[in-house]
Amino acid sequence: MTSVLDRPDTTPPPTPAPPRSTAWLWVLPPLLLVLLVVLYPLLRVFWESSADGSWGEVLGSAVFRDALWRTVAIAATSTLGCLVLGTFLAIVLAFVPFPGSTVVGRLIDTVLALPSFLITLAFTFLYGSAGAVNAAISAVTGSSSPMLDFLYTPAGVITAEITFFTPFVVRPLLAAFSLIPRAQLDVAASLGASPWTVLRTVVMPEAWPALAAGGSLVLLLTLNEFGIVLFTGAKGVMTLPVLIYTRGIVTFDLPGAAVIATVQVLLSLTLYGLYRVVFARLTTRREVGDAAVEPPK
Repeated sequence: MTSVLDRPDTTPPPTPAPPRSTAWLWVLPPLLLVLLVVLYPLLRVFWESSADGSWGEVLGSAVFRDALWRTVAIAATSTLGCLVLGTFLAIVLAFVPFPGSTVVGRLIDTVLALPSFLITLAFTFLYGSAGAVNAAISAVTGSSSPMLDFLYTPAGVITAEITFFTPFVVRPLLAAFSLIPRAQLDVAASLGASPWTVLRTVVMPEAWPALAAGGSLVLLLTLNEFGIVLFTGAKGVMTLPVLIYTRGIVTFDLPGAAVIATVQVLLSLTLYGLYRVVFARLTTRREVGDAAVEPPK
């Protein structure tokens, strides 16, 4: 009679459950801070704007429509001016070396650290009715009335905004230009391409994402700019931020100010969403173009 040995138990021992991670708890403090500092004031503004009749009264006002149109017009014109001037300055600083170009670049960077009202004060001292430029012109011509009187008009606001916000276009473009291989420019020039052709076909296609980023940032900043308009003291230049200040602080119309602030927030978010769409398309188009010209391995 043969005895059959029992087979050994090959069942692996139970694996202990991994300890629960508590890393997500570190998310709570910044999340609560964002909710308290950012989300609660916005919700408070939205709630304040829901007062009976506030939306109809504000949106039907000619003052609001004029302020909305003037805000968009000033922001669009200032952004266009910043794009043109910023592109020119970036190209000169990147590809046309001259003595002192480094100092000029550092001065442009310094403007980013200054509050906007300092530019307005500088413009007042230079181009105001009693500014240095008008004083010099009066000393030469003997005229008692100021020759330059644009500072207190929409043109003065636009000029101040272009002066202050142009570095926000120059800096991204300089970073984009620094990534272009020098050999690529030399090859294009050796093939007989003119500087304008090199700029149009080689340099600018690489700079479009940076130009879109800088332009969208400037558009959002000029759309919400308050200090330049206020310190300029331009008569008749009523923008949405100034109208919010007038309604909320001067006339204590908090529901009306909340309605205008809600419109301002929605307008900014819409423009930011549009920028993200345009930036994504430019990036995708650039990646597709790079993949098409990349030689097979």
